Amino acid sequence: MSATIKEDVREDMRGKIKALEVQLSHVVAGKQQAIRQVLIAMFCGGHVLIEDLPGMGKTTLAQALAASMDTDFGRIQFTADLLPADIIGVDIFNPAERCFEFHPGPIFHHIVLADEINRATPKAQSALLEAMAEGQVSIERETRKLPTPFFVIATQNPTEHLGTFPLPESQLDRFFMRLSLGYPDQQSERQLLKGEVGREQLQGLKPVVTLQLLEKVRSQAQQIHVSDILMDYLLQLLELSRNGEWLKQGVSPRAGKDLLQAAKTLAWMDDRDYVTAADVQAVWLPCLAHRVVAAGNHEAALMQVLESVAVPA
Repeated sequence: MSATIKEDVREDMRGKIKALEVQLSHVVAGKQQAIRQVLIAMFCGGHVLIEDLPGMGKTTLAQALAASMDTDFGRIQFTADLLPADIIGVDIFNPAERCFEFHPGPIFHHIVLADEINRATPKAQSALLEAMAEGQVSIERETRKLPTPFFVIATQNPTEHLGTFPLPESQLDRFFMRLSLGYPDQQSERQLLKGEVGREQLQGLKPVVTLQLLEKVRSQAQQIHVSDILMDYLLQLLELSRNGEWLKQGVSPRAGKDLLQAAKTLAWMDDRDYVTAADVQAVWLPCLAHRVVAAGNHEAALMQVLESVAVPA
């Protein structure tokens, strides 16, 4: 394939991704940064945790993404009485065939919405651990593969709300990014009140991205160049996070690898073939704030680390 054809293919891919961003912004207005972060996590093969107050559009964003892709979608409403079998499925005896038949749960979809995940007990939450880490589930001593790609968008209410169970560290670490939508600005809320954006727009959404395109974006993003200077900058950040001055538990190697992949994907989306320090800084908090331990505010401590390393020229 000639260089011109390759460039045309890349431009076509970026055009479709841009169309996806625009379509999502017509449903959840004024949240372009959050939309982009969700897409970065999906392109990297990770999962997203959206934490915010009820009524901020968390579920609507997840449903809009599913409707905008040519794929299948499953939703799990987490409640206090939810059981692991309600998530992954169960073997049921078929008397006519005199054998057990597996009935898959809602987790067997490409995109899964785990709605209000922290309203379920830790036992139910744990049903997602193997699925999110390895793309499979184990049922009755049998391992079953999940669809590929497999993407979980989980929502949770703030932990101080009644009826919530905080996610354990092992569960939090399975999420590639954690983000918040926040209140809309005045212009976006005006559109919401007039019915121009919001849940009402879901019915009119059409798929604009295929699973094949998703895999191509992921492959191209992995090839984005990282200079030695930028790699040194990243390594200094990771090392400084572990010296104990600001964080009690620094950035793990797995989190560091995810951080770099997110930065490379952001560079690809911005039509660059190399990673900059600004890319690393843009994904620093959403990739890491939920995966470190600090005596005080996690985000403030991480920003102290970020500000303590000189940006390469």
